[in-house]
Amino acid sequence: MSKSFERYQKRKLISSYFSVVLSISLVLFLLGVLGLLVLNTKKLADHFKEQITLSVFLKDNAKQVEIDQLQKSLALAPYTKEATYVSKEEAAEQHSEEIGENFIDFLGYNPLKNSIDVQLNAEFVTTEQIAQIAEEISGKGYVEEVSYDKPLIALLTDNVKKISFWILIVSGVFTFIAVLLINSSIRLSIYSKRFIIKTMQMVGATKTFIRKPFIWTNVKLGMLGSLLALLFLGGLLYYMNLNFPELELLSDIWFLGGLFLGVFVL
Repeated sequence: MSKSFERYQKRKLISSYFSVVLSISLVLFLLGVLGLLVLNTKKLADHFKEQITLSVFLKDNAKQVEIDQLQKSLALAPYTKEATYVSKEEAAEQHSEEIGENFIDFLGYNPLKNSIDVQLNAEFVTTEQIAQIAEEISGKGYVEEVSYDKPLIALLTDNVKKISFWILIVSGVFTFIAVLLINSSIRLSIYSKRFIIKTMQMVGATKTFIRKPFIWTNVKLGMLGSLLALLFLGGLLYYMNLNFPELELLSDIWFLGGLFLGVFVL
């Protein structure tokens, strides 16, 4: 009877330890993910901003020399990440692939224009700066039109600021929850052994003697939970870097080291 009770107590103890480790690792993992978002908010924002395309449509009478000079000057401009010339034939081919049929056969001619697609550097993707760039390029006599998605740029600029603010708020809340949950898990673990603690007090054990094994056990559980969280976080980082190398998530070693150390210490 006593052996079966001991086995039951042992299973109950292991279950309690497992729940503590799991809760710690999950909360620290979520906190680490938010930390990654905080550290890489600017990178993510820059990545989306650099997907904005400024299309410079050229007149049909534009000379090849003028087109080459414009492309070269745009490529060397401080606001340009990449400038690509797209002929009207290439544009027609791309458009036909998108709509699934050859519209030239239907119309009898190609209505599209030769163009230069300009990918901008992230720091120049604001409503005011793009408007100035578009006005400057439009002043050239052989440029038909400069086109870009104005509503998307305005929306992107506003939302980046809002998202950055709310990520910081949510990170603070999760930090508080992490500390609270870890503290509660440890308290519940101690509470489950209250009868053992009472027995030790009755036989004259000091508070230091009673606390020492509990503190050491929970420190080990906390370290194990932290290691599991770091393992999950490392796996997520590897996956993200493999699928989105342009974000360069592993480039800031010091920031990542600080984040991992913070998760482990917490």
